[in-house]
Order: sequence, then structure tokens, then C-alpha cells
Amino acid sequence: MPETQKPRLPFEVWALVAGGFSVALGYGVVAPAIPQFALEFGVTNFAASAIVSAFALMRLVGAPLAGWVTNKLGERRTYTMGILIVAASTGAAALAQNYVQFLGLRGIGGLGSAMFSISATALIIKLSPPDARGRVASLNAAGFLLGGLLGPVFGGLVASFGIRAPFVFYFFTLLAAALVVAVALRKSTLAARATPVDGDDTGMRFGDALRVPQYRSLLLSVFTFGWASFGVRVSIIPILVAVAYGGDAAMAAWVLAGYAAGNALLIFPSGRWNDSIGRKPMLIIGMAVLAVSYFVVPASPNVWVALAVMAVAGAGSALVNPGQQAVLADVLAQRRGGSVVAGYSMTSDLGGVLGPLIAGAIVDFAGFGWAFGVTAVLLAIAAIVWTILPDSRSLKTDETAKVE
Repeated sequence: MPETQKPRLPFEVWALVAGGFSVALGYGVVAPAIPQFALEFGVTNFAASAIVSAFALMRLVGAPLAGWVTNKLGERRTYTMGILIVAASTGAAALAQNYVQFLGLRGIGGLGSAMFSISATALIIKLSPPDARGRVASLNAAGFLLGGLLGPVFGGLVASFGIRAPFVFYFFTLLAAALVVAVALRKSTLAARATPVDGDDTGMRFGDALRVPQYRSLLLSVFTFGWASFGVRVSIIPILVAVAYGGDAAMAAWVLAGYAAGNALLIFPSGRWNDSIGRKPMLIIGMAVLAVSYFVVPASPNVWVALAVMAVAGAGSALVNPGQQAVLADVLAQRRGGSVVAGYSMTSDLGGVLGPLIAGAIVDFAGFGWAFGVTAVLLAIAAIVWTILPDSRSLKTDETAKVE
């Protein structure tokens, strides 16, 4: 589509992107410190990686409640409340005196994160023009990923003030995100709209979505992506850096920054390609790149090679992430679907829960090679499944019509 014909994006999209950037900036600072802070309490690698799983587990458990709250209070209020809960638990985590306290506070943060993420996803999908779903998805991802790129860079500096300092930094970036969205969307008619633009006020039920093959494949895809990107990458990569290369939180932050840099390189082209070429090719290629990268990273001879491999993995992630959100938007077709979004979020979080737990256990008993090998196999399976389905852009006149 020529540049002059691209639909103009609503102002609310840009506000959400700004909020996402602020959240991701803080998370990029704190992510490498989470498992390493847990190790300060003298626990095993499995217990350290379980901190990441506790957060994701509470997101998983809290997703149905978050969907209900979103329907009752609206996306904007739910977004703000969720972020404030994460902020309060993060600030308290900086003061944790033992492993149990730290674990519990991260779990509380997961409940708030479920409220934030589900309401934000539902809102961004509602605001996405049908011909620019890939573009909006990549822009939304870019806000998070730019924060993810800058976060580890700042993280190396912040971590020099102590292992607790990243949590304080994250606390303030969360407050900033809550303020931006609360102020920018307070009088928005689009954000307050209760029904889709086509007048369909029935919405889509989760059972209806499960009848759509692309949605079922999407659940497998986001489970695998959650396992690898939100689970293994965040929890096991810092441990790999510490154990295999003798690195600290700052060095782990640089490796994660490599992933974010590869992601940033392709995130905007990915959105355009998803709208012009289709979701399917981007998902297949991206999953394949991720599979190869995760398979080879534990064989890296030094931390700089590991950084380069993770940069390639980040490029693959840039192809996958916007495509998955665009598929979800295709399935919903601007209809309400809180349970559909919650199912999408819960499946991703389930991967985020099981990934660190299982991979952490495998590391303890069999080593890093097996842990990353299992992850690579799951990613390869997801890539294969996408090859057998039509592109989800056809759903507007095909499968989704059957459930309206």
C-alpha cells in the first residue's frame, strides 16, 4: 500500500505505545536482575527461574478476573489499576528480605500485569483499522521493544548501584505509564466505545474462536513464544551468562540487549510485511529463525557470540510477535471478545510459566544444551503447524462468518 494511502492511526494508539514503552523500559532494566537477585538468597537455579514463573502463573490465574474487570470498568480504568498494582509490588520487592517475600511480591505483580496486558490488548485491537492491523501490532510491539532495547542498556548502569536498584527504577517507569494513559485517554470516545464499529454488540465467545483453525494454531504459537521469549530468555539466559561465562547482571543485560536490538531492526518492516505479504509467511520464517537460534546459543564459546546469536533470535521474534497479534485481530474482526483475548493471554502465560520451570529443571539435571534444545523443538513444531493453514486475512469472509 502506498504511503499516502495508509490509514491514519488514532491518537489513542500512540498513547498506548508510549505507555508500553515506559513499561518495557523499566522491565528491561529489572529483567536480568530478577533471577540473579533470587540467587542472592542462596536458592537453586530451579528456584531462581521459578521467580519468573510465579509472575507468569499469577498472570495466568488472574486472566479470567482481568477479563471480567475489563468488561465492568472499561479498558482504560483496568489498564491504570493493573499498572499501579505492578508498581506497588515492584517497589515492595526492592525491600524483600528473603526468597519467600520476593516470590510472593512477584506473584502479586502478576495479577496486576494480567489486568494491564489484557485491557491493553483489547483496546489496541479495537482501535486498529482493518487494513493496518499488522502496522498497529508492529508499532505496539516497537514501543515495548524500544524500551526492551534501552532497558538493558540502562540496566547495566542502574545495576551498578546494587541488585535492588533496578526494582526501584521499574517502580517509577510504571507510575509514568499509568499517568500517560490515564491522562491521554480520559476523554477518548474511541476508548470508551462499548461496541465495534460495525454495530455487532454480541461479541465473540471463546468457544466460537476455538472453532476457527487459525485461532487454535495461534494458541499453540503464543504458548511456544511465551515459553521461549517470556520464559526461557528472561530466566535461563541470565543464568547461562552467570554460570557459563562468569558474568554478572550487567553482562546478562547486554546479552538481552542484543535480542532487543535484533528485534528493533525488523519490527517496523514486519508490520508492513504482515499487511502486504500476509501473517503466515512471517510466522513460519520467524519461528524457524527462533528455533535455530535457541538450539545453537548454549554452544556459544563466549558471551559475545551468545549476544550475536540472541540478536538473530530477536530478529526472528520481530517477525512473529506482530503477526500473532494481527491474527488475533483478524479473528475478532473488531468485535468484542474479552474471553478470546484472555484465552490468548493465558496461553502465552502458560508457556511463560512452564518454560522457566521445565527448562530450569533440565538445566539442573542435564545441562543448558538440553534445555535450549527442547525449546527449539517446540518452536519448530509451531512453524510447521502454520504451514498447513490459510492466511488469517481470509477470515473476514471465511471462517469468522460462520460464528457471527
